[in-house]
Amino acid sequence: MTASPRSMARLAATSLVGASIEWFDFYLYGVAAALVFPTLYFPKDMPAYVSVLASLSTYAVGFVARPFGAVVFGYVGDRLGRKAALTVALVVMGLATALIGLLPGYAVIGVTAPTLLVLLRCVQGLAIGGQWGGAMLLVVESAPPEKRGFYGSFAQVGAPAGVVLANLAFIIIDHITDHSSFIAWGWRLPFLLSAGLVGLAWYIHTRIEETAEFKAVEQSLAGQRPISPIRDALINHPKRVLLAAGAFMAVQVSFYIAIQFVVVWGSNPDFGLGLPKSTLLTAVMCSSGVMAPSLLLCGRLSDRFGRRRVYLWGAALTAVWSFIMFPLIETREPFLIFVAVAISTIINGLMYGPQAALFGELFPTSVRYSGASLGYQIGAAFGGGFAPLIATWILEVTHGTTWIAVYIAGASLITICSVLAIGTRREMSGGTL
Repeated sequence: MTASPRSMARLAATSLVGASIEWFDFYLYGVAAALVFPTLYFPKDMPAYVSVLASLSTYAVGFVARPFGAVVFGYVGDRLGRKAALTVALVVMGLATALIGLLPGYAVIGVTAPTLLVLLRCVQGLAIGGQWGGAMLLVVESAPPEKRGFYGSFAQVGAPAGVVLANLAFIIIDHITDHSSFIAWGWRLPFLLSAGLVGLAWYIHTRIEETAEFKAVEQSLAGQRPISPIRDALINHPKRVLLAAGAFMAVQVSFYIAIQFVVVWGSNPDFGLGLPKSTLLTAVMCSSGVMAPSLLLCGRLSDRFGRRRVYLWGAALTAVWSFIMFPLIETREPFLIFVAVAISTIINGLMYGPQAALFGELFPTSVRYSGASLGYQIGAAFGGGFAPLIATWILEVTHGTTWIAVYIAGASLITICSVLAIGTRREMSGGTL
């Protein structure tokens, strides 16, 4: 049931491009939440710390919505096909992101502005909750068994690629506009470009074939498919859903603290380091650029040495590095800031690179989209969604970063326990994958 090398190359490229643009849209909001939204969508008389927390709260809303997206798109993906679910997710994300770029500020429409901002962020969360499952299954279900980790990592590369594109977009806009123009209209341009996702969705709909494995299961279960794949996954495979969520905790907490909280903390002059935002955005962008190829390598390593072994090394090193990263950033030296974030993202790749294959192998084909997506998005909601918010609160309470490192180490411990509880590849493979 594996695709030809030529077909795999096209599937891998499509998965990479689709995931990259989808994550670009999602991360645009994160950068804007750190740099623009606190002043544009909230009252000007709010203290800086409170407005930042309010902005990051709207950022976290997108993560809360992601499990609901997994439910909705999991149903579509397991009943109608991986391609159909991914196509709809791309369209929804493109339109929601473009509408954010058109949204007036608090000074124009008052409290309606943050209300609509939260609503559109929820729609973004729903879309990203369905995107990952489709992008990853298009390649994992078509790949040769001995190369699933490698090909699955192409979908994973979309995350750091999206970070690079989002930060690059804001760096370019920041350089070609003055501060007032950037706040007034400059930041909106990347959001408006996201409408182009509709074109990519059309390409996937018309040019990409459904996976052979899904077609085979569809034929064999004709008339007997589960009415609710998500219900079937939760009833028959609840442990696997929870273990997938736990395995994702360290990935999300460490990643979003490195790419989101570091920008908020580092650039804020009131309770942070007061560094130029371009320095921090460049460090995050370059670090993500380094992370992208490392994901492919880590995916390949998991094909050779096993998913769990590579994943566990990543979780253990994440816990250790969290106590080194913040002192390096506090030196205020641009190169050391880059080193701190870059090593964090490379270590993160030891977990995120093999993850598509690992999660795909946890569930049978009939509920794979729902089960893998739900585990992924629950981990994202509890890990990544609240990580910058929790880190900001810890900083305000303790006036230091040591306990933030403890927080990351705690998430790493949850991941280690979850991955250890996952069986061997033979034990956990639930279907014909």
